[in-house]
Amino acid sequence: MRSTNVTFPAGSLTGDAEVLLVDRAASIVIVDATPFHPVDHTWPDQPGDSGAIVAGDHRMPVAEAVMAAVSDEGLLAIGADIPVKRGGEGWTWLVGHRVDGDIPIDVAPGHRVALEVDADTRAGLSRGHTACHLASLALDAALADLWRKEVGVDPLGNPDFEGRANQSSRIQANGSVDEYRLGKSLRKAGFDTEGLAASLGERVARINELLAGWVDAGSASRIDVDGPTIVDLRRWVCELPNGEVSFPCGGTHVRSLAEFASISVSLDLSDPQLLVMTTSVVPSE
Repeated sequence: MRSTNVTFPAGSLTGDAEVLLVDRAASIVIVDATPFHPVDHTWPDQPGDSGAIVAGDHRMPVAEAVMAAVSDEGLLAIGADIPVKRGGEGWTWLVGHRVDGDIPIDVAPGHRVALEVDADTRAGLSRGHTACHLASLALDAALADLWRKEVGVDPLGNPDFEGRANQSSRIQANGSVDEYRLGKSLRKAGFDTEGLAASLGERVARINELLAGWVDAGSASRIDVDGPTIVDLRRWVCELPNGEVSFPCGGTHVRSLAEFASISVSLDLSDPQLLVMTTSVVPSE
């Protein structure tokens, strides 16, 4: 068995494949190639795609695509039960399709099936993920003057608040919610948390100003890949007016910022130790 080939980085929503493995107890179907994007078991920011698998007269709803892996000893692990990070040695890495309901008995290894991703759900999550990355870059820029020490920088050359402080990210249709820990380690690194609290409204205005300019530019957005499998490195790339940005990302994205009518954020600092950024998208018509 070899790692699953994936076509979602190119935007694919359909495909034909050979069934490699069926786990009826877990309602999982694994094929050799898929357009489905799976939720990552170690950083589950973007939900897995939903859709359907069609096998002859059988149409099986797919509730969510998930990561799966088979150890060199033959152990199948699914989702959160996988004991190692994606790409870890000693494992073959796969995409599992969690079927809603029973898997027909005649769906078995060696059979050919058709795969169909829910296009509306994919589009909403792609907009949410791209907007999340843009918002994080705008956040870094808007907070740049609050650093009192030299720190690493993001792809636009601003101090990398996102990389230093982000503790969770949740992508949803047309938006995201990110949480940033404002603890002692961040203050020791030179970040002025009190200054942030005193100027929160100004920071929000600056972020939204940057986002509006980027959306107006309608820049191209894409995913570059190092190879065809689920464990090959993928990078999100966007040609912003002030420079091309690129960093590793396993999710799905829009092809152009022209797909947005607007992107805006709100910042919540009701807990002085936790900054919550909510990003909202209005799709273009």
